[in-house]
Amino acid sequence: MPSDDDLMKKLVSLCKRLGFVFPSGDIYGGLQSAWDYGPLGVELKRNIEAAWWDAMVRTRENVFGVDTAIITHPDTWKASGHVEHFHDPLVDCLDCKARWRADQTADGRCPDCGGRLTEPRDFGLMFRTHMGAVEDEAAVVYLRPETCQSIFTNFRNITNALRPRLPFGVAQIGKAFRNEITARNFVFRSREFEQMEMEFFCRGEEAPRWMEYWISERLSWYGSIGIRSGNLRLREHSKEELAHYAAGCTDIEYAFPFSPGGFGELEGIANRTDFDLRAHMAVSGQNLEYIDQAGNEKLIPHVVETSGGVGRTFLAVLLDAYFEDVIEGRDRVVLRLAPALAPVKIAVLPLSRKLEEGAARVASMLRPRWKVDFDVTGSIGKRYRRQDETGTPYCVTFDFDSLEDSAVTIRERDSLAQVRVSLDRLVEAFRDLFDKGWGAVAG
Repeated sequence: MPSDDDLMKKLVSLCKRLGFVFPSGDIYGGLQSAWDYGPLGVELKRNIEAAWWDAMVRTRENVFGVDTAIITHPDTWKASGHVEHFHDPLVDCLDCKARWRADQTADGRCPDCGGRLTEPRDFGLMFRTHMGAVEDEAAVVYLRPETCQSIFTNFRNITNALRPRLPFGVAQIGKAFRNEITARNFVFRSREFEQMEMEFFCRGEEAPRWMEYWISERLSWYGSIGIRSGNLRLREHSKEELAHYAAGCTDIEYAFPFSPGGFGELEGIANRTDFDLRAHMAVSGQNLEYIDQAGNEKLIPHVVETSGGVGRTFLAVLLDAYFEDVIEGRDRVVLRLAPALAPVKIAVLPLSRKLEEGAARVASMLRPRWKVDFDVTGSIGKRYRRQDETGTPYCVTFDFDSLEDSAVTIRERDSLAQVRVSLDRLVEAFRDLFDKGWGAVAG
C-alpha cells in the first residue's frame, strides 16, 4: 500500500480520471473546495445515501423522513444560536497571505511559512443572501448550515400529521453550507456538502439509553457498508468541547490519512437535550409540546441526534476500498467496494468483437435489474483491470463457447475466482450473489 500522502494523491487522481469526482469549474482553474460528482461518483454517493436511508428509515417503524428547504426563515438561526455562536476566529499571515482559523495556529505562527499573523477577528460561518427585490437587512436570509433545524421547526406539523408515539425519529439527507475559513482535504471539508441526519425524540430520562443505542447502531452501519473495524474508533467529547446545546456527544472517527493524531470525525451522535424545541418555542411564540394521548400528558421531548456527512463517508469508503497488488506479473489497482455500494454492479465483456451481438443480449438481460457496463475495447485482461479499478464486483465474459453451450463465465473482483453459469439461470445467479455472496454461486 502507498504511504498516506501518496494514497491521497493517487485517490484524488483516480477520482478525476475515472469519473468519481471532478474539481468544480475545472476549465476555469477550479473553485477552491468545490467538487462535482461524476458518472461513477454520483452512483456511489447515491448508493451510500440509499444504504443509510434503508438502515435509518425504511426498515424502522418509528423513524420518518422529510426533505426541507435549503433557504429557511432567518429567525430559525436566531433561535438555534447560529447567529450568535456560529463564528470562528480568523487570522491572516502577513508574509504569505494564507488564511487560518486561530485554533490551527497554536504556536502563533503560520503553518505554511512560519510567518507573522494578524490579530484574530470574528468570521461568520453562515452564507448570507437576500430574498426578494430589495437587498437590505430586512431581506437577509441564510443558506442553512445544517439540516436538523427544519426538523425541529416542523415538529408540530409532523406530530399533527402522523400522531407518532414516543420515541420516534425524523431523518433527512440534504445540502448544507458553511463558509469555512480553510476548506481542504478533498471532499472531507468543503463549503457545500450533504448531511445524513436523524433527530430521535424521546423522554428526557431515556435519552442516555438511546444515546448508547444509536452509537452502537451507527458504528455497526459503517461495518455493514464495508469499512474495516480497525479503521474506526469512538471518541467521547470532553465537557469543555461540547456544543452549547449538548449534554453529551460521541464521534465516530475514521483513520483519514491527513488527520492529526491519525483519526478524523466521520459522524457525531449527540444528546441535544430539549434545547432546540424550547429555543424555537421562545423565539416563535408557538407551542411545540408533545401531547401523550395515552397518559394525557404534555412534555417537551429530548433529542438524540445522529449526524454524518455524505462526502466524508464517500471518502472513507474509497480509502478503505483502495488496494494495490500484482496479478500475473502486472500491477493492479482495485477498489474493493461492497457490492451494494459499487457504482457498476456487473460488466459484460465479449471475448472478441465478433461476439459483441451475443454479449449485448446478455447485457440487456441484466440491465433492468442492475447497473451494467458493456466494454469491448482492448484485451480481456485490460478490461478486467479497468473494471477492478472502478470497483465493479463481477464481470461476465461471453466467449466462443457461449455460442455453443449458452453459458458465460462470471469473474469475482477480489478473489479472481470464476464460475460458469448457464444463461437461463444468470439472473437468478446474480440475485444470489448480491443477496448471499460469492459462495452462493461458486459453492
